[in-house]
Amino acid sequence: MVKAKTTKSTPKAKTTKSTPKAKTTAVKKTSATAGKKSGAELAAKKTVKKSPGNRSDSKRASTKNAAAKTVAKSQAKKSASKRLPFSKGEYVVYPTHGVGRVTGIEKREVAGFNLQLFVILFDSEKMTLRVPVDKVSGSGLRKISSKDKMQAVTATLKGRARSKRTMWSRRAQEYEAKINSGDPVAIAEVVRDLYRAEGQPEQSYSERQMYEAALDRLVNEYALVEKLDLDGAIEKIEKTLAG
Repeated sequence: MVKAKTTKSTPKAKTTKSTPKAKTTAVKKTSATAGKKSGAELAAKKTVKKSPGNRSDSKRASTKNAAAKTVAKSQAKKSASKRLPFSKGEYVVYPTHGVGRVTGIEKREVAGFNLQLFVILFDSEKMTLRVPVDKVSGSGLRKISSKDKMQAVTATLKGRARSKRTMWSRRAQEYEAKINSGDPVAIAEVVRDLYRAEGQPEQSYSERQMYEAALDRLVNEYALVEKLDLDGAIEKIEKTLAG
């Protein structure tokens, strides 16, 4: 019976001793494999970071970003340096209304669009007009004429009146187009052609109305350029016409 007990205890001792050895060996192999894998991954990451292709891509991206920032800055400077053609308080000329004064610059939403508008007051007609800044060139709105331009007006007034052989209805259309052109020289032509000196036949009612409209349109700008009041400007123009 002693021998039987010895044979049973021997395999139990072997089982208890061999099992932890196997586990320890497996753990060591697993940790070694994990260490190798982590080392390989780190090496791969380093290789990716140091690859020349990635460096060139990052340089290109930074170059593009720098270029975009430069363009944005230049556009901002241009928009900031862009000045409006007229300032508040300045006198301007609108073709169909004559001389007016810019009383303000305002922003309004019209039909869903944000517009910047010049607010212009015409004292002679007692009206206010709003002109979009973007439409200034197309509307004919302009600054007051120069001294040289007024010299051309004076030369026109001194010139010889055009022949009146054509019918009044046709001449009236031509005169009205010249008055509404906004060109002071063209308006001076109307004033010159319809002027009547002493001893000449009197104007008809229609001619007189046309003459006064042309003179009124011309004298406002003439007075500003020559730095005269309206009465003084009218007197000077009529003296020039009389020669």
